[in-house]
Amino acid sequence: MEMRSSLRRVQGLGSAKEGVGHWWAERLTSMALVPLVLWFMASAVFLVGANHAAFKAWVGSFGNGLMLVLFIIALFHHAQLGLQVVIEDYVHGETAKMALLIAVKFAFFFIGAGSVSAVLHLAFGN
Repeated sequence: MEMRSSLRRVQGLGSAKEGVGHWWAERLTSMALVPLVLWFMASAVFLVGANHAAFKAWVGSFGNGLMLVLFIIALFHHAQLGLQVVIEDYVHGETAKMALLIAVKFAFFFIGAGSVSAVLHLAFGN
C-alpha cells in the first residue's frame, strides 16, 4: 500500500529513501558517544594539572590516542548529521540550503581532520 497521493506520485514527491539511513547514523554515533564522552570526561579529570609532556605521553599511549581519535570522528560526524537536519528543516531557500549543507560538511570535515592531525602529531611527532 502506498501512502502518497496520486498527485504526489505523478510529481515524484515523497520519500527520498534516505531518511532511515540518516536516522540510524545519528543513533549509532550517539550510542558510540556515550562511552566515549564518559571516557573523555574521566581522562580530563585525570589530566587536570598535567603539563605538556605528561599530556603528550598520555596521548602517545596507544589506547588513549586511539580513543581520542574515535571520539573526535564520532563527535564531528554526529554534529554534522544533526546540523544537516536543522538546515534541511528550517532553511527554505534551495540555494541557501545547498550552500549551507556544503559549507557544514566541508567545515566539519576540515576541523575534524585538523583535530585528528593534531592528535597524531602529539602522539607521533617530535
